[in-house]
Amino acid sequence: MSNLLHRLGRSAATHPWVTIAAWVVLALVVVTSSVAFGSELEESFEAPGLDSHLASELLAEAGADEAGLTAHVVLEAGDAAAHVAPAESALEQLPHVLGTTSTVSPDGTVALVRVQYPALEQLDAADLAALKDVVADLRDERSVTVEAGGDLFFAFEEAPTGLAEAAGMVVAVVVLLIAFGSVVAMGLPIGIALAGLVVGATSMSLVTRLVDIPAWAPQLAAMVGIGVGIDYALFVVTRHRENLALGMPVAESAGLALATAGQAVVFAGGTVVVAILGLLVAGIPFVTGGGVAISAMVLVMVLASVTLLPALLSLVGHRVDGRRRKPHRPGTGWSRWGRHVTRHPTAYLLGGAALMTALAAPVLALELGFPDDGTKPVSTTERRAYDLVADGFGPGANGPLVIAVDISRDGSVVAPLAAATAADPGITAVDEPVVDDGAGVAVLVAQPTTSPQDEATRATVDRLRSEVFPAVLDGTVATAHVGGQTATFADLGDRVQDRMPRFVVAVLVLSFLLLTVLFRSVLVPLKAVVLNLLSVCAAYGVLVVVFQWGWAAALIGVEAPVPVVSFIPLFMFAILFGLSMDYEVFLLSRVREEYRRHHDNTRAVVAGIAGTGRTISAAALIMVAVFSGFVLGSDPAIKMMGVGLATAILLDATVVRLVLVPATMTLLGHANWWLPRWLHRLVGRPRKRRSRSASPGCAEPVPLTGSWPPDC
Repeated sequence: MSNLLHRLGRSAATHPWVTIAAWVVLALVVVTSSVAFGSELEESFEAPGLDSHLASELLAEAGADEAGLTAHVVLEAGDAAAHVAPAESALEQLPHVLGTTSTVSPDGTVALVRVQYPALEQLDAADLAALKDVVADLRDERSVTVEAGGDLFFAFEEAPTGLAEAAGMVVAVVVLLIAFGSVVAMGLPIGIALAGLVVGATSMSLVTRLVDIPAWAPQLAAMVGIGVGIDYALFVVTRHRENLALGMPVAESAGLALATAGQAVVFAGGTVVVAILGLLVAGIPFVTGGGVAISAMVLVMVLASVTLLPALLSLVGHRVDGRRRKPHRPGTGWSRWGRHVTRHPTAYLLGGAALMTALAAPVLALELGFPDDGTKPVSTTERRAYDLVADGFGPGANGPLVIAVDISRDGSVVAPLAAATAADPGITAVDEPVVDDGAGVAVLVAQPTTSPQDEATRATVDRLRSEVFPAVLDGTVATAHVGGQTATFADLGDRVQDRMPRFVVAVLVLSFLLLTVLFRSVLVPLKAVVLNLLSVCAAYGVLVVVFQWGWAAALIGVEAPVPVVSFIPLFMFAILFGLSMDYEVFLLSRVREEYRRHHDNTRAVVAGIAGTGRTISAAALIMVAVFSGFVLGSDPAIKMMGVGLATAILLDATVVRLVLVPATMTLLGHANWWLPRWLHRLVGRPRKRRSRSASPGCAEPVPLTGSWPPDC
């Protein structure tokens, strides 16, 4: 791998304009193909096999209106009923609207008009825009308050984009300027990230022709892509500047930078991709689609770092150093810190572990679900509509349960099933059944007594499925399934909890095996896996504290407690285990390199921290800034990803890499590099070092392999 990357980097640096032209052509092809052949991304949250999905399929096969999307318009006035007829008339004129139904609250002050649309595939954002126009016209009547919400908003309302990315980029620019002291060196990682972002983001509409990419995935992919793109380029540029300081020619320096830091980039990027693609075991299509989107973005960033970056390094030449041409020396401050930790390893190990455990403890209270309109800011019409509906009709009216009954072979069960459902203590009312004898389907719409996010609502759904339906349907050939948005989100949370353990085990085992092969050690990979798991759990704990318990939630624009979105832990685990390998490989490769030279474990740990502390801190600060920028968005799921990823990266680069790793490695001593003989034979021996030559390309061995670069 190192030899291949060395040749690739030197070739790109020797022929920079050819490489740049190839990237321009690639970008043009992707953009034009996306415009000509790309598909629209869809907001889908279904998972085959779930009871709610079976309900949706049954309704769709029967052509029932309830299989489509709904919206609702809420009217508040002294006599709300007087405004219903004109509102329904205007709404029924909208394209694709199948019909409307209306209900007036017992006190007569709130009217709820439900608007029925066909399936998602037949709609687009224009339908939401048309609905908003009608609502705006209805608001012209000063005597009535009009708000709107529902599935249509959930499917097509797009959060403003660009602010988070811009905020992260601004901080990245400042950090890179401080770290490099050169505008040129600062501009290279930013340029690589932007180039990769253009190609990666525009490719999403092409990728969705192969795998359904959810509409929210590009923003999540951009969050990860910007962070890793800047970090990967930072590692390569840092090593390139060190090589130039040793007197290497520019092309040879770029090649060796790719053979060393570039190898860590390829490994880290590959680990991110493999970990994220492990989401396939979740068996949830939209989770798989989101994982594919992030993987595609990371692959583009890796490709840009190992091809486009060496070409740009060649063009800027020694200007990458700015006015500072002195050879790079490890920071004395980092050396002092390394010596301090290695002199007191037990205290730092216990203190760091206690801190991480305390942060991780709230994960025991983790609740998975989906935010609804009741968790949005009061400035949104969806939140105001939610509050009006809850006040006028009860909290359960915001999350009705849609029960689909297959009566193709027995139609006698509808009345007793409706009566049994209405008698359940968790149900406040059941609408008149809609029976389609031709299609063999009956539809019951039941209103729970509790809100969609209430745990009691999930208990009601479970009770209907496990007790109420069997009591009525046992001995018949009819079947019933509970669907609707509330039941769907509850089912998705259960599916994630069911699949999470096998996914976590798969990623842990894979990470351990890869690190064992790379570092030819058992304890180093085991330590890395345990500490990475601890940092992820700590990030989960912070999510619980901020979003579920509401501590400091108002500071990030969250006005009410919110359950952790069910798929967030899956994505966070996959992304973080990949990203943490950046710093793990970058630090341990230096430690192992030093250890192979003099076999002094403590000295190697101190040298590793001194040589990488500054770069890891800068890279982590950039990543934290990029992720924190997404907290500025309005989507709670994106906020959670931003808070969770920023927290985990911050802890990983500080408490883990600069405290727990050196402390544990000091205590383990030479056992860090122990490998059983049978495993040593299995993974192979590293190539022996060659003696140095006068070539400036032989300034240091390639990390991880311990071998010297080609031509030495």
